[in-house]
Amino acid sequence: MALPNPTEWATPVFIVLILMEIIYSRATRKTRYEPSDTLTSLIMGVGSTISAGLLAFITLGAYYFAWDHRIFSFEPVWWLFILAFILDDLAYYVFHRAAHRVRWFWASHVIHHSSQHYNLSTALRQTWTTPFSAGFIFRLPILFFGIPPEVLLFVVGINLVYQFWIHTEAIDRMGVFEWIMNTPSHHRVHHATNPRYLDANYAGVFIIWDRMFGTFVEERRDEPPHYGIVQNLGTFNPLRVAFHEWIALFKDLGKSRSAGEIFGYLLRQPGWTPDGSRLTTDMIKAAWHQEQDPGEMPSG
Repeated sequence: MALPNPTEWATPVFIVLILMEIIYSRATRKTRYEPSDTLTSLIMGVGSTISAGLLAFITLGAYYFAWDHRIFSFEPVWWLFILAFILDDLAYYVFHRAAHRVRWFWASHVIHHSSQHYNLSTALRQTWTTPFSAGFIFRLPILFFGIPPEVLLFVVGINLVYQFWIHTEAIDRMGVFEWIMNTPSHHRVHHATNPRYLDANYAGVFIIWDRMFGTFVEERRDEPPHYGIVQNLGTFNPLRVAFHEWIALFKDLGKSRSAGEIFGYLLRQPGWTPDGSRLTTDMIKAAWHQEQDPGEMPSG
C-alpha cells in the first residue's frame, strides 16, 4: 500500500505560513520573531529530517517487527485510518508525557522547547536523536494490534502537520473548538515555563486526553506564558541546542555511585539528583503552590 508523506506535501505550505506570520509580526507586533532564533529553528528542522532519514532503519525495523508479530489483521478500509489516527494520537500523548517526565526521553525532546520565542518556526525546531532515544516504542502496540506500518506512518504525518499551526501567538482562544481539539492557546501553555503551566497539555491533536488524564491547564489572560526551558541555553549554536542535555545526562551517569543513581538519572524527572540539589518541575510547582497558599499541601 503506497501512501503519500503528508509532511513532504505540507512543507511548502509551512514555509509560506512562516513568511506570512513574519509579515504579520512586523505589522502588528502581536507575535515575535528573532532572526538568530528563527534560523536555529530552521537548521534544527533540516537536521531532524536528515537524521530521521539516516536512522530510519531503526524505527522501520522496530515497526515491521511489531507488524510481523501482530495479533489481528485488518483489511485496508476507510475506518482503519480513523482508528489508526485516534490510537496514534493517544500513543503520542503517552510519549509526550513521558518525554517531559523521563529524562532519557527529555534529552531528545528538550530541543523543541529550547526557543524563548513562540511562533510557527518553533514547530520546526525538532530533535536530531528521536530514533536513538527509542521514542518509537510508544507506537509499537498499535502495530501489534494490527495497524499496517504504512497506515501508521501516514497518520503520524497527519498528526505532525496538524501540530504545526498551533505554534503561534497570532491566534487567540477558539471557543467550543477547544473542548476537543488542541489549539494555539492550549499549546502555548505547554511551552510555558510559568510554574502554573509546567507539565501540562501534552496533546497532539485531541486535547481530550489531557482532560481525561488530569494534565489539562487553561491559558489565563492575566498570566501570559513565558517560553523556553527552566534553565535557558543562552546560545543559538545548533550543536549545543541538539546535544546539550545528552552531554549533561552522560556526565551525570559518569559520576553515579550506584545502580539506583544510574536509573534515577535515566528514568526519573529532568533535574533529579540523589541529594535534591537541582530543581525538578515538581519541586518548582510545589514551591509555587506554597507561595500561593502557605496552608495548601501540594498534591502528588
